[in-house]
Amino acid sequence: MSQLLRASRTRILPSYARCFATASTTPSASSSKANFRQSLENGPTLDDFISGEPEPVERVVLGNTKGPRLPSYLKKSIPSGASFNKIKKDLRGLNLHTVCEEARCPNIGDCWGGSDTADGRNTATATIMLMGDTCTRGCRFCSVKTSKAPPPLDPHEPEHTAEAISRWGLGYVVLTSVDRDDLIDGGARHFAETIRKIKFKAPHILVEALTGDFQGSLEHVSMVAKSGLDVYAHNVETVEELTPFVRDRKATFRQSLKVLEHAKKEGVEVTKTSIMLGVGETADQVVAALKELRKVGVDVVTFGQYMRPTKRHMKVDRYVEPAEFDKWKQIAEDLGFLYVASGPLVRSSYKAGEFYIENVLRKRKAARQTSIPDENLSRTSEQVG
Repeated sequence: MSQLLRASRTRILPSYARCFATASTTPSASSSKANFRQSLENGPTLDDFISGEPEPVERVVLGNTKGPRLPSYLKKSIPSGASFNKIKKDLRGLNLHTVCEEARCPNIGDCWGGSDTADGRNTATATIMLMGDTCTRGCRFCSVKTSKAPPPLDPHEPEHTAEAISRWGLGYVVLTSVDRDDLIDGGARHFAETIRKIKFKAPHILVEALTGDFQGSLEHVSMVAKSGLDVYAHNVETVEELTPFVRDRKATFRQSLKVLEHAKKEGVEVTKTSIMLGVGETADQVVAALKELRKVGVDVVTFGQYMRPTKRHMKVDRYVEPAEFDKWKQIAEDLGFLYVASGPLVRSSYKAGEFYIENVLRKRKAARQTSIPDENLSRTSEQVG
C-alpha cells in the first residue's frame, strides 16, 4: 500500500511542476502592452497610406445606361406661381382631375402659370379630365391608373367643372376623359352635359373636347359632337403599323379615323389629332398617317416627343431633334392642315395650338356675322412657342 502511494506521488508531482513552470514563464500584462506598443511603433504610418498617386476609380452611373439620355431641351423647372396654385386649389376643392397631372405632362407649369392679356383674360390652361382618374384601358405609353371596374361617375362633376372654368376667366378650355368602356355610352352623355353647362355659364368660352373612340360607336360620337363644342379632338397617338404595340388592343388606327371623320360630318368646325414621335416609327409611316388624316378632313395635328412616364411603361426608341420636328411641321402644312404644332414638348392640348385655334375660330365667327369671306383665315405665320 505504501509503495502504491509513493508511485502515485511520483506521477502527480511532475505534473504540478510543469504547470508551475508554465505559469512562471507567461509574460505579464505590462509586458504584453509593451510588445503591442512596440509593434505599432514599428508598423506603417499615415504617410504609407496616402503617399503616391491615387489609383483611378471607375465612375458609378445609376439608372439605365443603355437607353438614350434625356436631352437638355426636354428638362423643365418645377412648376409654381399664383395662377398655378389657384388652379390646383380649385381642382382639389371641387374634386376634379386633370390630364396635366395624371399624365405627368412636362408643360404643366407653363400652361397653369399663364398670364393676363390686355383684355383682362387669363391665358392659363388646364385640361380637365372627366369621369374620374381611372381608365378601363392600358395603353403602354400612358401613366393614368387602370381598372376593369372604375368608381361610378360623379353626377355633380359637370356642374363643378363649369363652375371652376368660369372662375378662371379663360377664353379656351380643353375637356378630356379616361376611357370608360364599363359604361353603356362610354360616358358620352356625361361629356355632352359638361359642355352644355360650360356654354351656359360662360358662352364666350371656346370648348375643345378630346375624347376616346367610344369603342367605335358613331352614335356616341354624334352625342358629343352636337353638344355645342368648338373643336373635336381624338388622338391617333402613333402610326398605323405601331398602334397594336403602343395603344390598348381595343383601339385601332382605322377606328380612330372613323371617329374623326364622323365628327366632321356632324358639323364640327375643327377636328384635331396628335402623334407621338420617338416610339419606333419611320418617316414613310408618318407621311402615310398624315395623308390618311387629311382624307377624313382632320384640320389640326400636333407632334410631340414620347417621354416614358415610369420604368413600367414603353421605352423611348429615340429622342427626336428639334430640327426634325420643324420638318414635320412643314410637311403637314404642305399636306393642307389648318394648323400644325410640332416640337419636343408639344402635347395634344399644348397652349400655343389652342391660342391659334381660338384666334381662327373667333375670326371665322366674326366673318360669318359680317358676311366677310374667310378663305384667307386658314394660315398665319404664328409659330409654336
